[in-house]
Amino acid sequence: MEYRFVEKPAFLFAGVSKRIPMQFEGVNNEILKLAQSITPVQQEEMHRLQNMEPCEVVNVSYESDTNFLAEAGELTHMIGVLTTIQDVPDDLEVFSVKAHTWAVFPNEGIFPFTLQDTMARIYSEWFITADYELAEAFSFSFTKMKEEKPNYAYSEIWIPVTQNLDCI
Repeated sequence: MEYRFVEKPAFLFAGVSKRIPMQFEGVNNEILKLAQSITPVQQEEMHRLQNMEPCEVVNVSYESDTNFLAEAGELTHMIGVLTTIQDVPDDLEVFSVKAHTWAVFPNEGIFPFTLQDTMARIYSEWFITADYELAEAFSFSFTKMKEEKPNYAYSEIWIPVTQNLDCI
């Protein structure tokens, strides 16, 4: 499984969010509705705030009722950008993130299957063998659809990790 580590200072996610049902497979229609609810003004504000890599609109999943361990309950889903700018307009929400080491998992293939399969493999394979553990129970990702290939995308999953000191 391909991955790399990235060190990031503390930052904010700024965007729009809502509570949605947990869904492990397929397209979550509540995320589509959330994306469709973003106004042109909010899009402009997010573009103005965005000042950190990855310079993409990201999907952030946090505050899961089940700590992401079961396909039950709800989670908070945000569509937004990474920023260090503290002055965020009132029509955008903010999720603060501490400085972390991030394990970044690029993946490419049929969307959303490849993204979801990679996420499942991170937890069922990578964490079991890696000298790292989850730092906080949230993650973010971005997806770039390939125009020349229908339902095909490049994505990255970013997960905050800490080195497992028991393995050293």
